[in-house]
Amino acid sequence: MDTRGWVLKAIETLQFASEKDIVRWLDEEGENLSRDELRRTLELLLKEGVLELKNDLFRLKRKNSNQQAFDKLFKD
Repeated sequence: MDTRGWVLKAIETLQFASEKDIVRWLDEEGENLSRDELRRTLELLLKEGVLELKNDLFRLKRKNSNQQAFDKLFKD
């Protein structure tokens, strides 16, 4: 699994996680990432809209199924 996959799996498992929590979970799983590599991955996932950041805690971005259904219905 690549870095992105490991980070997403960690956040999915922890639900709300700080950088420290993610590093601890990855260490327990036997995956070692540098702090810089983790920060770059988190920034990329934030820019892509996959994650949300609130009060130094990361979580998977909630999917708005109502908006998705509306877009799908009226998409040109």
